[in-house]
Formats: sequence, structure tokens, C-alpha cells
Amino acid sequence: MAGRNGKAAKAERLETLVRGVNDRLGSTEFLDRNLRKAFPKHWSFLLGEIALYSFIVLVLTGVYLTLFFKPSGTELVYDGSYTPLRGVKMTEAYASTLDLSFDVRGGLLMRQIHHWAANIFVAAICVHLMRIFFTGAFRKPREINWLIGTTLFALAVAEGFAGYSLPDDLLSGTGLRIFEGILLSVPLIGTYASMWLFGGEFPSSAEFIPRLFTVHILLIPAILLALITAHLMILWHQTHTIFPGKGRRERAVTGEPTFPHFAAQSTSYFLFTFGVLAGIATLLQINPVWLYGPYEPDQVSFGSQPDWYVGFLEGSLRIMPPLTTTVAGHDIAWNVLLPAIVLPGVFFTLIGLYPFAERWATGDERLHHLLDRPRNVPTRTGIGAGVVVWYANLVAAGGNDVIANTFKIPLFWTTWFFRIGFFVLPIAAFVIARRVCLSLQRRDLQIRAEGVESGLISLRPDGGFTERREQPSEETEAILETRQPGELVAPYPHHLIPLPTPDRARTQVRTRANRFYLNYQAESQGGGQGNLEEGSPEDGHDRE
Repeated sequence: MAGRNGKAAKAERLETLVRGVNDRLGSTEFLDRNLRKAFPKHWSFLLGEIALYSFIVLVLTGVYLTLFFKPSGTELVYDGSYTPLRGVKMTEAYASTLDLSFDVRGGLLMRQIHHWAANIFVAAICVHLMRIFFTGAFRKPREINWLIGTTLFALAVAEGFAGYSLPDDLLSGTGLRIFEGILLSVPLIGTYASMWLFGGEFPSSAEFIPRLFTVHILLIPAILLALITAHLMILWHQTHTIFPGKGRRERAVTGEPTFPHFAAQSTSYFLFTFGVLAGIATLLQINPVWLYGPYEPDQVSFGSQPDWYVGFLEGSLRIMPPLTTTVAGHDIAWNVLLPAIVLPGVFFTLIGLYPFAERWATGDERLHHLLDRPRNVPTRTGIGAGVVVWYANLVAAGGNDVIANTFKIPLFWTTWFFRIGFFVLPIAAFVIARRVCLSLQRRDLQIRAEGVESGLISLRPDGGFTERREQPSEETEAILETRQPGELVAPYPHHLIPLPTPDRARTQVRTRANRFYLNYQAESQGGGQGNLEEGSPEDGHDRE
């Protein structure tokens, strides 16, 4: 009895403690509200989770590697277990990388998991951003999260390059040599920036490797962690977006509750991601630094290629024609400055500012929780397709020598192909993607008007045959009816006296940008605005 009374007293004290905490912090209401928060079930929302779980794997494996890697540029003579490099002079950083690969139990596996996770981390962010872009998930009120996402993308690229450069092997040293040349191309301050960053003339490994190590394991990861936390907090506050469907509205989000459904799925998905990364690292070799040897400034390996996420910078450098200018006694190397500094700066800036540019063009100030179908926003889809093709062209250009050698064609031909493709391929991709979207819109309109194919053929009284059509399901019908509202299409302004004032010029530009985005009436009957009949001049549409 005494034992029972003691247990009852403990339970009462625990209940009193919980009640007291809840009275002061409101924890019960907080947990109840957040554990019931809905998460969509569509598979595409898992793309962001792949990036998150890859980052967790990177942190875990990075901690393990930090215990054995020696970020030192001090030179020594290698006397480890890898026989082909015994007696070779190298930095302590490269020697410790070899020891990690051959002498530390599980070291090579951890190195490969870390490297594969870095590649997949950047790839997942990239694909996640594409999903958000093509479905319009960046629209109000999610512009801040889009800016955070693009910043994460840029930082992930920088973090990957920093980690890739730490072993001080021949391949990573070649990449650092290119980076030093890029720094030197900055007018006025390039030489000072290079000397400050590298601690002297390149390679100056004794000063640079410890600095790069600190940036790689402390500075950029801390910023990444802060941005990921902010991203998740904003996402939790604003809730997820959802794809259109039956009963779904802009102001309501449907899905599975956080606990237990989403929590169980996320846990299993993290374990699955970790398992796949471990399997890839076990079966597929990546970055075998022992084959390259230590970095020597006067050596370079044939066909050397960086990781894919910096391949576009390699390609832009290779296809840029030689162009330099001397201004006031200072040489400006445009063939390095433009492709390696100006181009990526403009690229990431335009990506980050795109939501605001589209909102300015369309005049759409509404809150959005329903996603767009890419076919219903052909202009945005075309722009996205053009950027993807432009990026792919630059990545392929980074291997123009490998392509020329593989297919036995002159290097001059491949260089000019990618130079022309830099301008022509994105435009072609935009036009093709836009036309495909308009064709899909016309198909949707036909389904709404005539029904879906049933596969049943009927014999008509006159001896002919006709196919029976059935009404689409309610879910399909709800998706087909989700279209851009026609009231967003701005009419052309008409002025009694056409004076070219700045306000009128801005109005004209904004109107044309609006119609470029939204008015597809001239190209696809009913396209974009949801009506099945041709528009009239009175309702803001041009009849052609």
C-alpha cells in the first residue's frame, strides 16, 4: 500500500508540474495546435526534405572527418600505406586525406558519403527551387522564403567548392588556381583580395588551407543552419502550399497531421535518404584523390572536371572570347571578369528578385496557397525552361575538351557550338515550352467541352462509327477548371494626348509585361483566362 501511495503522490506531483508549466507557457495549446498542422501528401514536397536530410548527413559525416583531417599546409614526406605515393613530398592536408582513405577504419566510406551528400544537397536545393518556380509557390506571402532558398543555393555551391578544395590534391589545386585568377580579374582590388585571402602569392598553402577549413566547417555551415532554421520557421507559420483539386481553396490547406503521420513518414524518409547515400558511397567511387597526386603549380591533369554545381562557371570561362581593355594603366580582363564574376552575380540576383518582378508585371497582390499548373502559366514555364537549358549549356561547355576528344571533332567546333547555344538555345526552349503549354491548355479545354475518351466505339445509324465520351471525374474537373483569372489582364492605356512622360512610359511597359505574362487569348482560345469562348474588346481581350 505504501508503494501505491508513493506512486500516486509522484503522479500527482508530475500532473501539478505539467499544469503549472502549461498555465505559464500555454504548452498544451501550442502542442495541440502544431501537432495537428496539415502537411500535403504530394511526392514533390519531399524534394525539400531531401535537401534537409542531406544537410544533416553532411553535418554528421563532417564531424567524423574533422576528427582526422589536418588542415595544415606544412610539407612532409609521405610514408603511409598507399605505396605509389611513398617518398613524395606533399602537404599535411593531403597526407591526412590519404590516411583517412586507407588507414582510418571507415574513413573512405565517410569521405564518400560526405562527398555524395554534398552533390545531392545542392541538386536537391536546385530541383526544389525549380518545383517552387514552375508551380508558383514563391508568390505572396512566400517571397522571403524564396530569397532564403536562392541564398541557400548560392551558399551551398560555395560550401561545396570549399570542401572540394581542402584535400590539396592536383585536381582541387587546379580549381583553386582558377579561383585565384578570377579574384585577380577584379579591377583595382583584385590583387589585394588575392594576397589577403591566400596569405601571399598562390599557392601559399600554409596560410590558406587553415583559413579555408575554418570557412568550410564553421562560417558557411553556421549561416546555412541559420537560414534553414529561418526557412522552416517561416514555412511552419505560413503552412504549405497545395495543388489544386476538389474542395481545395486558396485560404485552406489540406493534408495529413504532423503527428503521427508526417512525423513517422519524415523519420523513415530520413533513414531512407541516409541508406541511399551510404549505398551510393559504397558502390560508386567519387573523388579518388590518391590517383591525382599532390598539387604542383606546374602540373595539370587532362580532362579535369569540377563537381557539377560549379561546372557552369567552368563552361562560361571556356566559351568567353579573349577580351581585355586597358584603362588608366589598369588591365581589365573581360574574358574572366564577365563570365566568372558578373554572370553568376547577375544570375543569382535575377533568380532572387523574380517573384517581385512577376508580381509587378501581373499586378497580382493576392495571397496564394493553391499552386499553379505549369501549363496554365506558359510564360513563366517558358522562362524556367529557358534558364534550365541555358544552365545545362554552360555545364556541357565546361567539358568541351572531353566532348571533342570523345567524338573526335575539333575543339574549335564545340566551343563555337556552346557560344551560339548560350544565346539561341534558351530562346528556343522558351518558345517550345510556351507552345507546349498552350497546346496542353487547348487539350484541357477540349476535355471540358467534349469529355474524356472512353475507349468505346458505337455504330451510328448511318453506318459510321463514333467514340463515346464521358464526363471527367469531379477531381479531374476541379483541376481543369483551375485557371488564371481574366481580370488580371490589364487593358492597353489610351491617352488623349500621347505625351511621353515617365509615368506613361512606365504604364506602357508594365501593361505590355502584364499581357506578355497573362493574355494568351490571341494564341489559344480560352487559354489562360478560363473562358471557352473568344474574348471581346470590352472585356479586356483582343479578338484576332
